[in-house]
Amino acid sequence: MSKNPVWRESIVVFFVEGHGYQVYFYLLAILAPVQFLSLYVPSLDAQRWSGSASLFKVCAITLLLLVVYFSLRVANQEFASWRFKPLKHWLREQGHGAALVGQAQLAFLAAHVALSLLLCAPLLVWAGAISRTPLERVGATFLLLLFYGMIYGVWGLAALALWERRTENRQVFIRCLFVGLVILSALFYLPINPVAFLLAYLGRQELSPLALFGLGWPAPWVHFTFHLLFGSAGYALHRSGLRREARL
Repeated sequence: MSKNPVWRESIVVFFVEGHGYQVYFYLLAILAPVQFLSLYVPSLDAQRWSGSASLFKVCAITLLLLVVYFSLRVANQEFASWRFKPLKHWLREQGHGAALVGQAQLAFLAAHVALSLLLCAPLLVWAGAISRTPLERVGATFLLLLFYGMIYGVWGLAALALWERRTENRQVFIRCLFVGLVILSALFYLPINPVAFLLAYLGRQELSPLALFGLGWPAPWVHFTFHLLFGSAGYALHRSGLRREARL
């Protein structure tokens, strides 16, 4: 991957030139106050610090929303967009294949999500210790956040490949996609909703199965199947957009 010019460009723009540091600053600047308020505000009556049983849940849900939101924006190249070369430069002028460009973009998305979770790990682990959350649940939460970051983030890549020259369209699309999916999933079948699923998992609550074709489908199976299909559709659109750009 180090020989891939598209990957190297992303690394240079985000970390060498420092245009990506604001993303990670926003993550910590939002998560830390939420964690502080979640721990301190319920303790005001007693005027003392006390661990809230819901502290880890609040922090995990906040981080879920932040990771998904910024993954979509990073994949959509909304930060320092003027520093990224257009797709036609790599696909037509430089003659690189759509597969090479797609691999680099997907790899950088994965690196961004992993780095985001790594930076926030001390806060989340500390919240788990305060609220006495078992370590296996803390670890499973990190895996879920990584999963959601990639599944939703790939739609940012799809938007970039399909509407590279229409910045406003891309920005509106990725925001409406996530908000709309969260609302619709909560209305039609709550276990599909990532926030509801994570809350149920941390609270050890049983989710109602999906009654379909006369069968009761287990909620976790439906949740992960839906998200895998959803992410696969985004990845397919991303690859299709790159191939179309290469043929123009």
